[in-house]
Amino acid sequence: MTNFWIDANLMLRFLTQEPTHLAERALRFFEQAEKGETTLHIVPLVVAEVVWVLGSFYKYSRAEIREVLVPFLLSQRLFVHEKDIVIRALEIMSSANVNFVDAYLAETVRHKQDTPLLPLIKISVA
Repeated sequence: MTNFWIDANLMLRFLTQEPTHLAERALRFFEQAEKGETTLHIVPLVVAEVVWVLGSFYKYSRAEIREVLVPFLLSQRLFVHEKDIVIRALEIMSSANVNFVDAYLAETVRHKQDTPLLPLIKISVA
């Protein structure tokens, strides 16, 4: 099986279906992964870029970003690095007044529990 690291552009073409010709190419990669022919790896930094583009360029709300990304990232066809932290950060971002990077950092600290977060302002997550 072949491993591929995917970038934000591939994810965005697949998720937005724009432009059509690139969305079709992206779909083929995901179909190969669905069939077990490849493994697609996604790192949190790529998710952060996708969140930023969906919010700034496509004008998705934080809730819409979560609604699109969480099911996508939970797909069996993907290997999402730090998946639990990324998913929780998307949930925090959509329910609290924090951006994805701050939510990701707060959730990472919560998981590590041995190193405190030193924010300029307090981030409160439940």
